[in-house]
Amino acid sequence: MFAVIKTGGKQYRVAKDDVIVVEKLAAEKGGKVTFDQVLMTGEGDAVKLGKDLSGVTVTGELIETKKGDKVTVFKKRRRNTYRRKLGHRQTESHVKITAIGGK
Repeated sequence: MFAVIKTGGKQYRVAKDDVIVVEKLAAEKGGKVTFDQVLMTGEGDAVKLGKDLSGVTVTGELIETKKGDKVTVFKKRRRNTYRRKLGHRQTESHVKITAIGGK
């Protein structure tokens, strides 16, 4: 069985025991996380959308929260001796999906 969930402005296709990397969640390490915004579920050829999903939730366990890889931003204007170098590391959470269910 799989589900499509929405969190942090992005959509993820998940199944039980999958580990996904999402934007930072407000939970502690080892804590339970519930995703209420389920867009679609399916098992084999049976797919549920829209009103059929009322009450369906996806639960997971927060493995860790850490900073991701560094993204380097470099600005330059030619012939003007203008150069700026900046780095950014986004905070991300690793979640293991434990159950897909509901009504």
